[in-house]
Amino acid sequence: MSDLLVQNETFSNLLTELQVTDYTPSANVLALINTEARYIKDLKINTGNVLNNNQHLNAKEAALLALAIAVNEKFDLLKDAFTRRALQAGATEAAIAEVIACASLMNTNNIFYRFRHFMQKDSYNNQPAGIKMSIMMNPVTGKEFFELLSLALSAVNGCEMCVRSHEESVLKHGSSESRVFEAVKLAAVIKGLITVLA
Repeated sequence: MSDLLVQNETFSNLLTELQVTDYTPSANVLALINTEARYIKDLKINTGNVLNNNQHLNAKEAALLALAIAVNEKFDLLKDAFTRRALQAGATEAAIAEVIACASLMNTNNIFYRFRHFMQKDSYNNQPAGIKMSIMMNPVTGKEFFELLSLALSAVNGCEMCVRSHEESVLKHGSSESRVFEAVKLAAVIKGLITVLA
């Protein structure tokens, strides 16, 4: 870790909280630290709140959701950190693999269904999608949580059809709107964190 990061106690504490030890600061981080931007404190508080102080997600679920966003955004530093965090919280290797698979599937579906939504043509909407999704049938993380993952990823990827569909499904599987809200907030905060760190 660079001396500059160590000098900024708030940012250093954020990295410690994330269990990130080998980080080369991005230009975004340097811009914030060089001006002692107040946003670093906000970022640390927001990240800590969604990962540690979440009333509707347990530690394992929060880590797996954060991992899904890191995979989605192709940010290996946090992918590794959130994988460790999820395993420490009791996640299995199968659950980690399922989160990776879910991120891939949602990228596929979000693009495809966004296209259909944008075009609003019967010629596209009436054809079978033909996209294999057997992983959704009996997920190791459970149907409700898999749908919650799918919803959070779809929100980050901006697919209205998928967000609506997964929100309806996750509620049918016994979730609550409060849990949905917290999952999407977590996804948004982790996406914002990656924007700064990358």
